[in-house]
Amino acid sequence: MNAPYRYFGRRLGHLLVVWLGISFIAFSLSNLAPGDPAEMILLRQTGEAPTREAVERLREQLGLDAPFPARYGRWLAHAVRGDLGASYASGAPVARELSERFGATLQLAIAAIFVSLIVAIPLGVLSAVHRDSPLDHGLRVGALIGASVPGFWLSYLLILLFAVGLGLLPAAGQGDWRNLVLPAVALGLGDAASLMRLTRASMLEELREDYVRTARAKGLPARLIVVRHALRNALNPIVTLSSLHLGRLLGQAAIVETVFGWPGIGKLAVDSIYARDYPAIQGFVLYMGTVFVVVNFVVDMAYVRMDPRVSVFRSWDGRRA
Repeated sequence: MNAPYRYFGRRLGHLLVVWLGISFIAFSLSNLAPGDPAEMILLRQTGEAPTREAVERLREQLGLDAPFPARYGRWLAHAVRGDLGASYASGAPVARELSERFGATLQLAIAAIFVSLIVAIPLGVLSAVHRDSPLDHGLRVGALIGASVPGFWLSYLLILLFAVGLGLLPAAGQGDWRNLVLPAVALGLGDAASLMRLTRASMLEELREDYVRTARAKGLPARLIVVRHALRNALNPIVTLSSLHLGRLLGQAAIVETVFGWPGIGKLAVDSIYARDYPAIQGFVLYMGTVFVVVNFVVDMAYVRMDPRVSVFRSWDGRRA
């Protein structure tokens, strides 16, 4: 078997191990939560404290009386087939609810990545070109502040400024593109800070390369050297990190979706936590964990095609395959 196939097999094996770990954590954490799910379901249905006999009967129906390994094995076997159980709150299949809301979260995450890129790349290039200048120091301090601002605080600030104060954009809900602007900005600005720092570092590395000095010696315009040559070669790590951010944003959109009333998968998770809807919580963690590891796997496979300078085909002992 040649090197690319060995690398593909190793990465796929890593993905499966990580996925199993995510599934175990998702199932374990929900089982460690306080309260009896059967008792909560009966209390929600009847509005009064259930009897012990009724709770025991429902626990037996739901399979909650089985030992933990048996319950985990049964749940995992169903999850592999795409069955994440039924929601305690709505009674609907969890997989269907997650799939129906995933599109809204994906739309928000892609918009947030777009915001991050249009902010981070120009500022990162400016910071690198004007290295150690007041502009560079100011942009780096701004990036540090941007990375430190909590998403919920920025969300409320944007609502107060653009929705309440200026009345330019709606504060909540899902409608046309105007409803997407504020949550996308709130979610994307935090990642823009880290992308800007990476853009600056990558550009500084490229600007020290021999081909840049050769282009300057030939008398090419500085803007052409920066944009067409240096930036083009500096984009590989930026694209990689942006792809990884996409997977992370899909799971971190919960707070922003809740603040802006965006009907995505994150808001469903928050509502499920308040309702102690354990199947929905387990399904959310496994669903988003699966998306994240798949995105990482795709990025790993694509990166070796994007940048031929990087050799990733190595054997287990670190030697070239």
